[in-house]
Amino acid sequence: MKYVGRFAPSPSGPLHLGSVVAACASYVDAQAHGGRWLIRMEDLDTPRMMPGAAEFILNQLDSLGMRTQDPILYQSERLCHYQSAFDRLLSLNAVYPCGCTRREIADSALRLQGSLPEGERPYPGTCRQGLPEGRQALSWRLRVPEGIWRFRDRWLGPMEQDVARAVGDFVLKRADGIWAYQLAVVVDDAAQGVTHIVRGQDLLSSTARQQQLATLLGYEVPEVLHVPLVMDANGLKLSKQNHANPVDLTRPLETLQNAWVALGFEKPNVKNTQDFWVEATRVWVQRLSRANLHVIN
Repeated sequence: MKYVGRFAPSPSGPLHLGSVVAACASYVDAQAHGGRWLIRMEDLDTPRMMPGAAEFILNQLDSLGMRTQDPILYQSERLCHYQSAFDRLLSLNAVYPCGCTRREIADSALRLQGSLPEGERPYPGTCRQGLPEGRQALSWRLRVPEGIWRFRDRWLGPMEQDVARAVGDFVLKRADGIWAYQLAVVVDDAAQGVTHIVRGQDLLSSTARQQQLATLLGYEVPEVLHVPLVMDANGLKLSKQNHANPVDLTRPLETLQNAWVALGFEKPNVKNTQDFWVEATRVWVQRLSRANLHVIN
């Protein structure tokens, strides 16, 4: 299998250190396996997009020495492909309309569990057998099969999740008419021939449902590797929502070194970004056990 990896930022703001850590791991893994590395702009959530952010992110990546020979893919230009995948699922009776609001789902979780769970609130299946009388469809959901879904993460090892219990039937098309991340990412990975996904551990909980969806659509399921998150002084994940500072483009080598240390490696003693990538690739290949990585055969 020829290695194809990707980095898929959301152009809702510049890259911060946490984003660079994920990009760095993705890029060096592709380099270490002599593969292709793609860039995809996940720009479907138009209310959150920042004008000029996509170009700024590409400039950031270029200044850090992370470049691709392939065209940049923009999700906003691929709406017909998501519709096609959705229509296929509809023909399989694998999706259904849902009239529930977020507040109603939260209230349901509160009644069932006595308190609101952290993170996602499992959908209770209210509309699974059809929309209640007098309700209109606000979103469309996938019928999630029951049972444990197991997969191997190259960083964390064997993983499993009961998607039906932990998440429930999840949204493929949102109430505002925007295609959901979970559908778009699966369709795009298949279209681009992505074989290996390297990303942050904040997306680990999405893996099982994405693999279920890919299998249902008849796609090959990529290998996955989820790297540690970068936290701020308050123990919160660095994110654009938490107003994390953009990386300093005037000091690209220092930025890469900080990202490398955040991945659990020693700071490389190099003089420029080109030498950094040579050394980082060597370390990634030769010291896989230090990063708890699982070797690709």
